[in-house]
Amino acid sequence: MSNVTSKRKILFAINKAAGNNTMDCPALIPSFFEDKKEIQYLLFDLPADNLKEALKESIASFEPDIVVAVGGDGTIKLVAEVVMQTSIAIGVIPAGSANGMAKELKIPLEPLEALELIVKGIAKPIHLTRVNNKLCIHLSDIGFNASLVKRFQNMEHRGMWGYVKAAWSELWHHSKMQASFVLNNQKIKRDAVMIVVANATSYGTGITVNPVGKLDDRLFEIIIIRKISLAEILKMRFSTGVFHPEKTEVFQTNHVTIHSRKKVHFQVDGEYYGKVNELIAEVIPDAIKIIY
Repeated sequence: MSNVTSKRKILFAINKAAGNNTMDCPALIPSFFEDKKEIQYLLFDLPADNLKEALKESIASFEPDIVVAVGGDGTIKLVAEVVMQTSIAIGVIPAGSANGMAKELKIPLEPLEALELIVKGIAKPIHLTRVNNKLCIHLSDIGFNASLVKRFQNMEHRGMWGYVKAAWSELWHHSKMQASFVLNNQKIKRDAVMIVVANATSYGTGITVNPVGKLDDRLFEIIIIRKISLAEILKMRFSTGVFHPEKTEVFQTNHVTIHSRKKVHFQVDGEYYGKVNELIAEVIPDAIKIIY
């Protein structure tokens, strides 16, 4: 009988193009694992093109127990798409501009603390959602914010100041949509400025749009924002209080179909996907295992 114990294997998927990735991974990670001989690791720099296929090939070759997303929400989503519904766990070293999912899961933003969590933490299953056949790990919406995402992506200067400028401009140009919903075996109609399919609770900017959300309850929330007001925005930003029912409504479900009379802007996890007049969302139970 062999007494050899197989080493735990960790693959680091490093997105050097992530918004805040200034880490020296070739120095930091080897130094951290210098006294951890029971762990084998591999540093994999994500290429500029064909990211998903390249990551799949690296995983197939190395056969890791954990794949660590070194980057922002987009990097986490890429890893999730590749390892979803497998035995491979996901770790996170936040290195994006907003790090919304890391903040959602209370993953340390400091790299060494995040590494400690990856080594000592427990992988827990969470659900994801599929929105118009696109994987959503965080938040998707139609209307005001999606239009803001489009405006922000087209700006020459981004950052927080760019976001504030885009938001201010959008406040003066947004319009309401007339939407009908089929959820929980009922049909409802609402005029809304924005409709959110919320897998998580908060945007990366810190605005809490879904105070009742949980990532392990196999449900997502539909947030219907009927009116944009300064008071409601401040409440979302600085508290987790109950929203004014005449301005914001929350429904829990595992499936929804939404129709808008006119086409409206649509985004998933910060990526703009044009205009749509139909949105279909469903939960993916226990989609990934993530260490947090």
